[in-house]
Amino acid sequence: MRNYDLSPLFRSTVGFDRMNRLLDTAYNTNVPSYPPYNIEKLGEDDYRVTMAVAGFSLDDLEITQKENALFIKGSADSNGEGVTYLHRGIAARPFERRFALAEHVNVVDASLDNGILVVELKREVPEALKPRKIAIASAGAEPKSIEQKAA
Repeated sequence: MRNYDLSPLFRSTVGFDRMNRLLDTAYNTNVPSYPPYNIEKLGEDDYRVTMAVAGFSLDDLEITQKENALFIKGSADSNGEGVTYLHRGIAARPFERRFALAEHVNVVDASLDNGILVVELKREVPEALKPRKIAIASAGAEPKSIEQKAA
């Protein structure tokens, strides 16, 4: 296993301590593979998480966004009581998936259709945080107005 020492990077940066945690998570080999999922980038600020949750109903699934994390949890109530399986290939075991979200990325929609859970995400940067052009005044001249520039 490779260990990377990122401490030299943190000597001249402020507020990037979360990056170390993200890199540690990325190199963690014990990441669960159930249920399978896709992460898609649909546009500049639009994303989609698609998850195969066959055997789960709307009541069995829970989606929670807390700070910069998205949690998708599933727990099927039916354990096949009274059913004798000759082969059980559709897993309905409980799961919890956690996705780290960038700042200002929020869930805008979620839907379940034919065993596929789709979670739509959008980056919505507040106007106050978008770049803006600042006027520079010179001696004896009227200052120009400050304009908001769309990012």
